[in-house]
Amino acid sequence: MKHTTIIDIAKKLGISASTVSRALSNHPDIKASTKNQIKKLARELKYNPNPMAQSLKNNKTTMIGVIVPVIKHDFFAYAISGIEEVAYQSGYTIIVCQSNESYEREVVNTNALIRQRVAGIIASISQSTNNSEHFRAVIDHGIPLVFFDREIKDINTSKVIIDDAKSARMAVNHLIDRGYKSIAHFAGPKSLTICELRLKGYTEALKNAHIPLNDDLILFGGMDESDGYRTMDTLIKKKIKIDAIFAVNDPVAIGAYQRIKEAGLKIPSEIGIVGFSNNKITNLVEPGLTTVDQPSYEMGKIAAEVLIKLIGNGNKSLKAKKIILDTKLVIRGST
Repeated sequence: MKHTTIIDIAKKLGISASTVSRALSNHPDIKASTKNQIKKLARELKYNPNPMAQSLKNNKTTMIGVIVPVIKHDFFAYAISGIEEVAYQSGYTIIVCQSNESYEREVVNTNALIRQRVAGIIASISQSTNNSEHFRAVIDHGIPLVFFDREIKDINTSKVIIDDAKSARMAVNHLIDRGYKSIAHFAGPKSLTICELRLKGYTEALKNAHIPLNDDLILFGGMDESDGYRTMDTLIKKKIKIDAIFAVNDPVAIGAYQRIKEAGLKIPSEIGIVGFSNNKITNLVEPGLTTVDQPSYEMGKIAAEVLIKLIGNGNKSLKAKKIILDTKLVIRGST
């Protein structure tokens, strides 16, 4: 179906397109009667202005780009909801892009948002991102940028995060307090800052409890359910004995859960497990999964508030902020 344009309206009324454009913009030089006639026809023809064309003309847009690794996981879904709520209240709409944990796809998404001339970008990087040039291009184009949850350390821009090391330490301390000694860490990619910090918290907790660190119990992988399943499967096949797991996130923990139950092991008497994020599914499995509650919705809201403030200030005169949100441990049956 063909969209009505300003030219279509102008042809029907026998006037110039510029007159139609100025009338629809309430230009004072256009007579009230002419404005009314033009607006009436525009309504009848269901005319909608082209936001891209308007942004090119005015060098201004009300679109905010959001880049996340995956939409299917609750953490990012809730964060997007928080971003959208603040954006809507401030007169902005959002474009959501999913990198699907791919650096190459993240670069494509970033470049597309730059071409769309978005007002700003909120991003959480993929697990395979090892280069920051595409985000530097965002800054070079004068587009405000805010990271949330997963950040790039060497880019000086505002970030909304948690204290990952402290949160991980809290989770592992809980396992130790419950009497678990041989605690494995199902870690994420070595290159991802949040994984590096959660590993740091794990090792610090063991050290403080005078539990020897066993490198064989630190297993690096991805951030999805299949990664947790494969890692647990490896331990079972190698007959490596553990009595607890601290997983880098809830999806990895749930994947491990599945393999543990297939092996006939009992949770928590034979093996305890702690996740990270407090996704909805953690309260639906049996027994419920103990996890670190990460305030995803609040994180999205604050990231949007920071970005909109940057946009309003023309991306100038505001120092980069690092906002660190609190977490808490949600204790359930898995420990």
